[in-house]
Amino acid sequence: MNIDDNQPTKFDSMLGRILVIASHVFREVIRDRVLYLIGLFAILLVGSAGFLPQVAAGTQDKILLDIGLAAMGIIGLIVAIFIGTGLVNKEIEKRTVLVLIAKPVSPAEFIVGKHIGLSAILAVLLISMSAIYLLVLLFNQVSFSFLSILSAVFYLWLELSLITAVAILLGVFTSSLIATLLTFAVYLMGHLSPDIVKLGRLAKNPTLEIVTQGIYLILPDLSRLDLKNQAVYGLSLLPDNQTLFLNFIYGIVYIVLLLAIATLIFSRRQF
Repeated sequence: MNIDDNQPTKFDSMLGRILVIASHVFREVIRDRVLYLIGLFAILLVGSAGFLPQVAAGTQDKILLDIGLAAMGIIGLIVAIFIGTGLVNKEIEKRTVLVLIAKPVSPAEFIVGKHIGLSAILAVLLISMSAIYLLVLLFNQVSFSFLSILSAVFYLWLELSLITAVAILLGVFTSSLIATLLTFAVYLMGHLSPDIVKLGRLAKNPTLEIVTQGIYLILPDLSRLDLKNQAVYGLSLLPDNQTLFLNFIYGIVYIVLLLAIATLIFSRRQF
């Protein structure tokens, strides 16, 4: 019996459904005019470039480098948290999730498709803002390392993609407001987790040390994905390739784990 090579496999069908959900999320977020944030970023950066020489002569280049990357991070974080927490929760509240469940769409496909769609939006935002950022730096003759900035922006995208996974997970079983607050708390704790471990060691309290170690193991260590300081102050100074690769794998594994937990919880919910 011959098998038609053109017949779609189970994997192809699954991938097709994921991409359909992702494209729907992408178009929906675009319709929400989220790309207007790019214009806001451009205004902020151009205004800072014109204002800084008057108040920070001699250090304006470093400050401009810092402001650009920080603004990209803040704008991306706003999108990841406020939209990410509502991606699944909104479908549940509007009961549109019942239509999706009735179709041959598995919980994993639904969750992964939502994540890929928003991650794609974040990639478009960061690429657009990076282009504006580099043009402003070149126009103002600011010295910078292209490789360092490119690496910082890529790992910023990975960090925001991880935060999106956190937002989706929390949005599966809590309200949008609570999920937003908890996701923001995870973001703050994730950047402070190494300092929390050091604080536990300095306290010399075995119980506190166990608690801080537990927090570090449970929460994502977002400082691994933060290369802004190297891009701003270290110029071409970056972690070695092995460290960068391990941090990349750390981010991917954490995202997969979060989406797997979100899928498990979503599949057990009663609608």
